[in-house]
Amino acid sequence: MAPGAVAGRRTGTMPRLLTIAGSDSGGGAGLQADLKTFAAHGGYGMSVVTAITAQNTLGVRAVSEVDPDVVAAQIDAIFEDLGCDAVKIGMLASARLVRTVADGIRRHRPRHVVLDPVMVAKSGDPLLADDAVTALVEDLLPLATLITPNLPEAARLTGMTLGADAGLDARRSAGRLIAAMASQEPPAVLVKGGHASGDVVVDVLVAAGTSRIYEHARLDSRHTHGTGCTLSSAIAARLALGDSLGTAVGGAIDYLHGAIAAAPGFGAGHGPVDHFYRLFERPDPR
Repeated sequence: MAPGAVAGRRTGTMPRLLTIAGSDSGGGAGLQADLKTFAAHGGYGMSVVTAITAQNTLGVRAVSEVDPDVVAAQIDAIFEDLGCDAVKIGMLASARLVRTVADGIRRHRPRHVVLDPVMVAKSGDPLLADDAVTALVEDLLPLATLITPNLPEAARLTGMTLGADAGLDARRSAGRLIAAMASQEPPAVLVKGGHASGDVVVDVLVAAGTSRIYEHARLDSRHTHGTGCTLSSAIAARLALGDSLGTAVGGAIDYLHGAIAAAPGFGAGHGPVDHFYRLFERPDPR
């Protein structure tokens, strides 16, 4: 796809894309970011709300979980009528929500499931309870096509020490260990490198016994709220459009890099990216 082009409907139909995630009142992360990303890729976005958060670019002020029965009903309502070509799973908050979502995925068996193990907000606020990590590994990880942890999330899942100086070998090892946690067919794992030090961001994809790296120059920007949500949603959209996993990951990283570079500059903290930068010509806010 040419630079600046928008992902089209390469499969001939509009892909049906579902986000199962928390709501971000500030619009930069969560299901709001996911739906914007789906639309930017030419997809039809649908949502299952797992939690309602009161947050902005400075932090999370309140979190209220949605009743698991309501979450299950949302999942069934979508699959039983509209159908779905790819699912992105984000914030689940608690063990009971993790198990509810896992049950829904098992019932309906979507082809592509991209799991973003959201554990901590960009502001540092915790978003996943300790017992939910165990449930995520046991119940949801085996159902995923791809899991996309950043370094702190990979460390929490594996027990490894993965600081800002974690090298490629450590990241590959973490990816393999996470994949091996699945009791069935191992998912692919994208260990994101945004939390590592250096002028180049290196993301490591571990899949089917091999690894692949993606490199981008680090952007000097505080506007990185919702980048994990945006990346995982872009990968899900591209998988539904027919990309191979490696191509979907690479294209999604390119898209996110551009969205950060075009960030509108909103908020006093970690601001949102511009999900629609490829659709509109806007003046540089900096």
